[in-house]
Amino acid sequence: MSTGRSFYITTPIYYPSDLPHIGHGYTTVAVDTLARWHRQAGDDTWMLTGTDEHGQKMLRAAAANGVTPQEWVDKLVEESWFPLLKSLDVANDDFIRTTQQRHEDRVQQFVQALFDRGYIYAGEYEALYCVGCEEFKPEAEIVDGTGAFEGLKVCAIHSKPLELLQEKNYFFKLSEFGDRLLELYKTEPDFVRPESARNEVVSFVKSGLKDLSISRSAFDWGIRVPWDDSHVIYVWVDALLNYATAVGYGTDPEQFDRRWPAFHVVGKDILRFHAVIWPAMLMAAGLDVPRGVFAHGWLLVGGEKMSKSKLTGIAPTEITDVFGSDAYRFYFLSAIAFGQDGSFSWEDLSARYQAELANGFGNLASRTTAMIERYFEGVIPPEGEQAEGDRVIRETVANAAAAADAAMERFRPDEAIASIWTIVDALNGYITENEPWALAKDDAQRGRLGTVLYTAAEGLRALAVLLSPFMPSATEKLWIALGAAESLGRLQDQPLREAGAWGVLRAGTSVNGLAPLFPRIEQA
Repeated sequence: MSTGRSFYITTPIYYPSDLPHIGHGYTTVAVDTLARWHRQAGDDTWMLTGTDEHGQKMLRAAAANGVTPQEWVDKLVEESWFPLLKSLDVANDDFIRTTQQRHEDRVQQFVQALFDRGYIYAGEYEALYCVGCEEFKPEAEIVDGTGAFEGLKVCAIHSKPLELLQEKNYFFKLSEFGDRLLELYKTEPDFVRPESARNEVVSFVKSGLKDLSISRSAFDWGIRVPWDDSHVIYVWVDALLNYATAVGYGTDPEQFDRRWPAFHVVGKDILRFHAVIWPAMLMAAGLDVPRGVFAHGWLLVGGEKMSKSKLTGIAPTEITDVFGSDAYRFYFLSAIAFGQDGSFSWEDLSARYQAELANGFGNLASRTTAMIERYFEGVIPPEGEQAEGDRVIRETVANAAAAADAAMERFRPDEAIASIWTIVDALNGYITENEPWALAKDDAQRGRLGTVLYTAAEGLRALAVLLSPFMPSATEKLWIALGAAESLGRLQDQPLREAGAWGVLRAGTSVNGLAPLFPRIEQA
């Protein structure tokens, strides 16, 4: 049943100068699926995504392309990032851009509040800076360059030379929050997930925190420090605040109280910002910390992290144009244990598409509706007396629905799909075992035939509901084919946590023709 609770979930906001690759898509569809699940379960759900548009990297990219920074980010967001959401069938509730006035004004309010509360001071800073990361790098992420960069210090993530910066900046007293953060991790053990990420964060904080430079004065593409307009706010501070500014921090207390705090899903490479710096900033401002931070693993191609700069980036449309958005969503959320690194290959994608989607789920849907059309003139028959095999299907559906919901509560969409897929496998085995095509030849078995096909159709009804957050397009087609749209209403309105109940699909409902949900892909 619905709790009516708030479920506010965010993606990281993405650098628009980095054209979308399947790593960005992986994070986005994971968050969208979690949001869809909770929304359909009746929770007060809000999904946020967006773009991080300030900073030195963006300024340089714009200059290299002969346009202003604002013109550059406007072009990229319109031409690359909005289309990404459409091509992946993402149903976000809001899209925040850090150049929007609503964001800039609220960021200045937040930073001013930290200053007024005594957590910001002026100082001097000298450190190695990575423009790609927009970060002063810790020793652990600085390595010696090789090849053309031999003799230089380079970023361990981008493999590009670091810049030595010496500036007078403003600092946030991050060092004062070590004990409070450790207490947070202790009392809220699920604050950082998975456990490997939590252990990393705890170890980092225990090693000692240094105060954080939160302004830059060497360039002007950013939000001005409210009490000193010769400085702009450090891009990571600006970026982290999007999660609060998007839901009304500073100007809409009713909206903010309704939504905040949030769950954040991020790549593990930006975990420290979200699990250390961000909660410390919120503590300093007297606000609630997030409900949790989940760090997923990297997508690897050829053993390397997905990256445009290393030419391992694959545009999501390279997959969706061939396999469709549902297959994209299903593959990345089922093939990779959420929270761990995972390797992508075209061969694995193609094999899973054929075996699990086309031959497994798709064929089950096609042959069930086809047999109802053939043997019962397209009308779902009533369920008759049940045999043991029928009861097994009922139990499988109920157990899968409960297990999937529990997995989604743990932020494990991969485990949820595995649970739901037990219904697909059970129904395919059930049809093979009961041989409805043989039952149809014997008039004395007419009642049994009806029970078998009702059981298969009702199982498909449950699958359509449970899989709709993962594969919204295919499940909508199935829902219509089962006649459920007319008899039960919209798919997205079905109470998801009641999907395991039996007998929802009404006998006498007319089914409609169903084209293959996952058509055969011709291999080049």
